[in-house]
Amino acid sequence: MELRFLGTGTSTGIPQIGCKCKVCQSNNPKDSRLRSSIIISSNNTNLLIDCGPDFRSQIIGCNSPHLDALLITHSHYDHVGGVDDLRPYCKNIDFPIYCKADVSEDLRNRVPYCFAKHPYPGVPSFNLNDINVGEIVTINNLEIEPLSIMHYKLEILGFKIGKLAYITDAKTIPDETINKIKGLDTLVINALRKTEHISHMTLDDALNIIDTVKPRIAYLTHLSHDMGLHDDVENRLPSNVKIAYDNLVINID
Repeated sequence: MELRFLGTGTSTGIPQIGCKCKVCQSNNPKDSRLRSSIIISSNNTNLLIDCGPDFRSQIIGCNSPHLDALLITHSHYDHVGGVDDLRPYCKNIDFPIYCKADVSEDLRNRVPYCFAKHPYPGVPSFNLNDINVGEIVTINNLEIEPLSIMHYKLEILGFKIGKLAYITDAKTIPDETINKIKGLDTLVINALRKTEHISHMTLDDALNIIDTVKPRIAYLTHLSHDMGLHDDVENRLPSNVKIAYDNLVINID
């Protein structure tokens, strides 16, 4: 299984508009971060997780591979703002989207023209599939387990796929989910910055989770410019913890 990071930034991306901090002005490409999204590839199946406002440039940047489905963690704009750009994947099909029921409802309200009884020619068309924590979703023989994650007071989804768990926008992680991800090969987890935030984990929060679940390797994602320079921060991390960056490709055994 292969994972490609399309974006590893938080809702504002890096560089942040109008900011002159050292991270936003860095010449290191690893410090430039589009909004968080990944592609999971296994046995000729490509699953997109989240589709933010940078999706068009992200997918063109990796040569526009075929996509079999979209999994959505939650309906905040930085995770769904690019769904209209999925229209090239909707030719002759209703492109499959898997998400919680509240996300389905939100999408119907945000892009109602995609679900109209008599849609305007050329608009994207989607097949919304509601999924729940505890239910295994199978897409082309690839099994995905939705995980319960708390984004402050909002329950959102993480995903466990084989020996990988992908978690973003977590503030806290329920014990049930912690038990499900213990001992995995690869954990991808959000770490917004070093200081406290109301709805996202800090660097120390993420490191504590990693220390508890003990994956072989962990990657930090959904970073803001307040985290600091990529190389400076990564050099201070435990040997099994890396900072993900845009266009990084990793393999999971």
